[in-house]
This record gives sequence, C-alpha cells and structure tokens, in this order.
Amino acid sequence: MDEKEKVVEIHELKPIDLRNGIIVDGFPSVGLVSSIVANYLISMMNLEQIGIVDSPHFPTISLIRNREPNNPVRIYGGKIQRKDEDPLKIAVFVSEFQPPSNLIKPIAVSLLDWAQEQRASLVVSPEGLAVEDGEDEEKEPDAYAVASTIPARLYFEPHEDIKPFDEGVITGVAGVLLNEGKKRGFNVISILSEAHQLYPDARAAARVIEAMDEAILHMNIDTKPLHVEAEVIEKSIKKIQQQKDAAEKIAEKRKPFPPMYG
Repeated sequence: MDEKEKVVEIHELKPIDLRNGIIVDGFPSVGLVSSIVANYLISMMNLEQIGIVDSPHFPTISLIRNREPNNPVRIYGGKIQRKDEDPLKIAVFVSEFQPPSNLIKPIAVSLLDWAQEQRASLVVSPEGLAVEDGEDEEKEPDAYAVASTIPARLYFEPHEDIKPFDEGVITGVAGVLLNEGKKRGFNVISILSEAHQLYPDARAAARVIEAMDEAILHMNIDTKPLHVEAEVIEKSIKKIQQQKDAAEKIAEKRKPFPPMYG
C-alpha cells in the first residue's frame, strides 16, 4: 500500500461529500471517448476542481488556463440538483495524457481506493470499442455495458438499448477498474461505444453519455453539441481523404514511362 501510494497520489484541494455518489474515470481511451465524456460532463454540470492526481512519473508540465497553472491530471466534482430525484454527487477524473502501461494499474487502484474512502457507491469508466477504419462514420454507434458486481448490472440491464458486453477484451484503466471492483466487491461499470481509433470520436462519446444518463445520471443531458462536433470532424476527415485520393491519382499519372531500351 505504501509503495503504491508513492507511485500515484491523490491530493484533495477542496472537501466534497461523495457518500453514495458516482466517480467517473476520464483517462484517455480508444477514440479519446473517456476524455471527451469527462470534459463534457465537467462543462455541462459546471463542476469545480476539487483535487489532483500526482506522480513523479507524470509528465513535467503545467497546463495554463485562465492564467492559472493546472496539473495534467485533475479531479472535478459537485452536487447537482435533479428534478425528481435526490441530488447527484459526482466526481470526474480527467487527464491530459495517455498513461504509460506501468502506471495504469497504480492509477486505477488509487482511484478505486479513493472512491472507497469517499464512500462512493459507483465508479463509471467510459470506453471506446475499436472499429475498423472505413466503416460508416455516420452510423449511430451501439452502447454496451459490463459490471464488476451483480448489483451494478441492475443499473443497465433494464435498458434494452444498452447491450451487455458478453465477450471481449477491455484494456487500460477501465480493465483494471473492473478487475479490482470484482475483487473488492465494489460496483464498477464500464460503458462502451464503438469508436474510431485515428481521431477523437465525438459521436461515440455522445452515445456513451446518453447511455450513462439513461441508466445512471438521470440528468437529461443534451448531447447535440457532440453530434454537431462529430459531423464537423467527419466532414474534415472525408475532405482530407478526398484530397489524398486526388493526390494519389495525380502521382500515378506522373509516374515515368518504362525505358524503351536496356
């Protein structure tokens, strides 16, 4: 325990009541789905920074925003009023970098330790499922879910449009959180959506948020801005692909003729 705490430490900047609350993992994943989800929730819910995650192995950078320095891994939180339910207590981890493989387990274990210390009831890990390049970008991606405990399954099993993730591999922080949650008997849910690997997939992130909102958050979160962003990204990629195809055709025409002699 002591050795692990030296590798990754969580420093609270402001006290927050997370008893029976929800904690969201926002470390980068396929298509940056988890990062987009985390940043969108922080913005839409107007969450304030409550802590940082630090390690001597993290990049030695300071992110300057609004004239203030920021740690590359931060925690935001708040208590959000809901129309017909108790207030939502939530904390969101967000990272500006992809953790190297040797830090993934210490990060996930520290996150889960902190969740239990805060007496939160659930950790949610958004994730992208890699799809093949060239598949229809405009197709509405499916949402899947898998849980570390049987009680955690009850969040999403009643929802027919959230498919159970029956077989496959989940890597990174999400995978470790699921394994640790099962070992400890702590509720962890990973909500996944099909995402493209080569660019930030806002459409997949929107689908994950919609599934999270339906099954867990109950906030009626508007994801239209993410769908608009997805369309902009997709149009840009199509334009680049068209320019690439045109350039390749021109290059093909310019190939030198084979020599007639020798």
